[in-house]
Amino acid sequence: MSRIQNILEKAERDGAVRRMRPLAEPAAIAVDAPASVPPFVMPPAAPPAPAIPAGLEEPSAAEVVAPATRIVASQLDRTLAAALSPGAFAAEQYRALRTRVAHGDHGAAVDVLLITSPGRGEGKSLTAANLALMMGQDFQSRICLVDANLRHPSQHRLFGVPDAPGLADVLSGHALLTDALIALEDQALTLLPAGQVPAHPAELLGSTAMRRMLQTLRSQFDRVIIDAPSAAPLADVGILTPLVDSVVLVVQAGTTTKPAIQEAVNAIGPPKLLGVVLNGAAAAA
Repeated sequence: MSRIQNILEKAERDGAVRRMRPLAEPAAIAVDAPASVPPFVMPPAAPPAPAIPAGLEEPSAAEVVAPATRIVASQLDRTLAAALSPGAFAAEQYRALRTRVAHGDHGAAVDVLLITSPGRGEGKSLTAANLALMMGQDFQSRICLVDANLRHPSQHRLFGVPDAPGLADVLSGHALLTDALIALEDQALTLLPAGQVPAHPAELLGSTAMRRMLQTLRSQFDRVIIDAPSAAPLADVGILTPLVDSVVLVVQAGTTTKPAIQEAVNAIGPPKLLGVVLNGAAAAA
């Protein structure tokens, strides 16, 4: 926690987050555009693997899910550099981030990774999408990207797919998981969009249906990336954190303040914090 405090102190001296001192030993990743991935900062301690919630059973073979919707060529947003410009510098930063995540677990499994930020507009959804795309490029890796931002969903727009049925529809019992999953075959990625925006998002995310659905996804995919709402002032991240293995916090250079980072770290809990991504570092430097 002391190394996290060092980062917060530097942010306070700068008046806003601009660069972040590594918490462990990895070299910083440079960024030259908002779509690039910023430095990834690893805490020294490994997050504990989450216990399976009481009453949940492992999905049986009969519960194997196969996406009902398969898209061969989707209309990707131009900011998805991991897919559209794999040789570009921005894509290299996401590739480096994928490597940091893969080697940042210190031996503990990180099958379900949650991406959040202190506030809105700091690049977490774009980071989640590009990271999922880059992970999907690993040979024979099965990756699922879940849009759990039921208040302001964006993954369906980034990937050019329908927004429903999706997560909210599955959790409310209005759709089957197989009908909501979208296989993006040209990207080797499966997407679960947010679905119809519900009246009570936090209650759906904290439901038994959500816990059971994540257990099913754990059994079907090598990695599950969750695009979550911002950490504050909503309760959603606090509800989701116990269900995942680790959390990556995305902050915006020159915008995110020290109090906002501290509040987000408190909401997540240091044991679950895998690392911090600094977005737009070169633009703010």
